[in-house]
Amino acid sequence: MFFRRKFVGERSYLQIVESRRDGSSVRQYVVATLGRAEDWLGTGKLDQLLQSGARLSETALVLSALRDGDGLVVDSRRLGPPLIFDRLWRETGCQAVIEGLLAERQFQFPVERAIFASVLHRLCISGSDRACDKWLEGYRLGGLDGIDLHHLYRAIAWLGEELADQEGRTRAPRAIKDLVEERLFARRRDLFNDLDLVFFDTSALYFHGEGGQTLGRRGKSKDHRPELKQVVIGVVIDRHGRPLCSETRPGNATDVQALLPVIDRLRGRFAIGRICVVADRGMISARALAELEERGIEYVLGTRERNDAEVRETVLADTTGMVPLSIPKAAGTTTDIEVKEVLVRPWDGKGKPRRYVVCYNPERAAWEAAQRTAIIAALQE
Repeated sequence: MFFRRKFVGERSYLQIVESRRDGSSVRQYVVATLGRAEDWLGTGKLDQLLQSGARLSETALVLSALRDGDGLVVDSRRLGPPLIFDRLWRETGCQAVIEGLLAERQFQFPVERAIFASVLHRLCISGSDRACDKWLEGYRLGGLDGIDLHHLYRAIAWLGEELADQEGRTRAPRAIKDLVEERLFARRRDLFNDLDLVFFDTSALYFHGEGGQTLGRRGKSKDHRPELKQVVIGVVIDRHGRPLCSETRPGNATDVQALLPVIDRLRGRFAIGRICVVADRGMISARALAELEERGIEYVLGTRERNDAEVRETVLADTTGMVPLSIPKAAGTTTDIEVKEVLVRPWDGKGKPRRYVVCYNPERAAWEAAQRTAIIAALQE
C-alpha cells in the first residue's frame, strides 16, 4: 500500500492505494480517499496518523527513533546452536566427566565452559582458537563471562597435559583427553554393551608455523600441501556413530602403522575381547599381517586378482563349483553373485591354510566386458 495524490482539475485529493495482481497484470485499487490533500499535508494530520499506526509496527518505531536521534542501540546474539549442543554436552556426560577431572585443579576460570566453547566453534565452523574468540562475540553462551583468548589456549592445553602414568601409551603420550574418552565410555557401558563392531579411519591435518616437533612430519598430503608438516589423526567410532577414542600419529605414518596401536588400546583400555580387522590388502603389509596372526586377531582382507600372484595362479585355477547367492539391498532390489571358498595350504605344509572367498558378479562382468569391447572398438577406429 502507498499514498497517492489524485488531481481533479485544480484540486488534489489524498488516497490510500493498494496494488493487486489480477492474472498476468497488476491493478491498483483505492482503499480509501482521505480528503483534500492540503487539509492533511499542511495541518500535521498525516504525521499524527502515521505516528498512531507506528505503534503497531516495530520497524517504524526503530526508523523513527533513528530519525529523531534517540541513540538506539541494536544488538543480536545467536541462541540456537548453544541451546542444542549444550544439552547434548550434558546428556552425553561430557560436562560431568570434565568437571570431575577438574575437581582437584585450582583454575581461576571456567575451564569446562571454555572447552565447550571451542567444541561448539568446531561443530559450527572450523577454525583456530583465535578465530573462536572472535566467533563467540556473535553467540550467547552462559558461563563465559571474562573468558579471553588465552583462556581458550589454556583449556585446550589442559586436555593435552601428559599423565604421570604412561602405561599403555601409543606413539603419542597418554594425556587428559585419553581419560575423558575412557570415562565417557565407562559411563554408558552396561552388561549388554559389546564393541563387536567399530570403524576406524584416518585423516591428515596440516599446520603452519613452528611447533609439532614430536609428531609433525611431511608425508602424503591428502590436502595437496606437501610443503607443510602434518599429523595423522585416527578416530574410532562404534556402530551407533558415537566416537570412542582418537589417536595422533606422525605425519608420515601410514594407515598400517596407525592400526595396531589402536587395536592395543581398544583391547587394553576398553576391554574388548574379540576384534576383526576388515581392510584392503594393500593397506596391510606382510609384517602387519604377521603381527595380527601372532596376536590372534581375526581379519578379512580384500584383494584383486591382478595384484596377487597366488590369487591369479592358484585361487582362480580352482575348479570347484560356485554357489549362487542373492543379497537383498535397501531399495528392495537384490545383488546376485556367485561365491565359493578356496583353501590354499602353505607350500612347506607348516602353518594354517589361507582361506579365500571368491566372489563373481555376472552383471558386473557383463558390464566390464562391454566396456572393454567399446574401448577396443574405439582404438581400432
